[in-house]
Amino acid sequence: MSQDVPLNVDPPPLGIGSAISMAPLTSLELGGTARYLVEIADTAAATDAIRWARRHDLPLAVIAGGSNVVVADGGWPGLVLRVAMRGVALEREGDVVRVTAAAGESWDELVERCVGEGLAGIECLSGIPGSAGATPIQNVGAYGREVSEVIEQVRVLDLLTFDVRSLSGAECGFGYRTSTIRESPGRFLVLAVTFRLARGGAPTVTYRELDRALGARRGAPTVSDVREAVLDLRRTKSMLVDECHPNRRSVGSFFVNPVLGADSLAALEEKARRSGALLPGESLPSFRIGDGGFKVPAAWLIEHSGFKKGLRRGAVGISNAHALALVHHGGGTTAELVALARDIREGVAHRFGIELQPEPVFLGFPTPNPLSDS
Repeated sequence: MSQDVPLNVDPPPLGIGSAISMAPLTSLELGGTARYLVEIADTAAATDAIRWARRHDLPLAVIAGGSNVVVADGGWPGLVLRVAMRGVALEREGDVVRVTAAAGESWDELVERCVGEGLAGIECLSGIPGSAGATPIQNVGAYGREVSEVIEQVRVLDLLTFDVRSLSGAECGFGYRTSTIRESPGRFLVLAVTFRLARGGAPTVTYRELDRALGARRGAPTVSDVREAVLDLRRTKSMLVDECHPNRRSVGSFFVNPVLGADSLAALEEKARRSGALLPGESLPSFRIGDGGFKVPAAWLIEHSGFKKGLRRGAVGISNAHALALVHHGGGTTAELVALARDIREGVAHRFGIELQPEPVFLGFPTPNPLSDS
């Protein structure tokens, strides 16, 4: 997106601030200022702000909790919409409970509430930071579950027509850590999400690590058991928001786990064996997912390319608990973080021939993926 913006604009509508630092609004605590920023609590406020920005050819960006965004040191040259819509509604129909959450609701607080109500379907997604409205954008997933499995519809503001419409799960075009919404930046603003959950339903436990963690418990696990186990697992990996933790400034998983076909997986395993990354008798870690694909842990590829947990380069580094989390230790720059991420990506590509794709959204950069820049 071009960084060129008009030098003079009409006074912004009430509520739009100028020269707002974005670092405190992100979990990385990095990035420059937004030229303009507004908190939007309803559709009318969003529409007014967007129309004003378009009259002046100002680029738009959307954030909520700021837990999955990397902001450039130069900041954002246009208007940032900070989603602040609130509200949760439950509609019961027999054993089916439809939970509609406004986009600005805290995701983990929503999960906690649903688990407390005995509703099954999102307990494996406990502890993930961010907002409810962000979950369908990247099809949030963890421990064998994806949010697309329980999304019934996503209410959006169509930014081309300014119509409010509902997208079905099929219309969202969900894929592994992506969706039509993510692949069409600037087209939709998520207003609310409706999840179809099961009252009194049994949790779905398919992930081996989670199954092992639950193994010591007596009887069939409840949704509460699964939530607590997931939180414990995430805690050991420094993947929970903790203001006192040295790894707290991160976006969680920085790279998406690559998904390979059977032939590509076999070729990767052979390459890993020839390079010495796999010892005799060892197998490449992988997990079967839908449509015949296999998910390979990006953390394994990273560590076996020479980038170990705890690595530090000045003010940035790799978490000492999980190789997928890049962290900011304070006093650093986004440029430093991006340089480390680019080195990791290039290292994995050189060692294994796999180009890792970043999971967060980048704001204020010349291209959507600055890691691929030369």
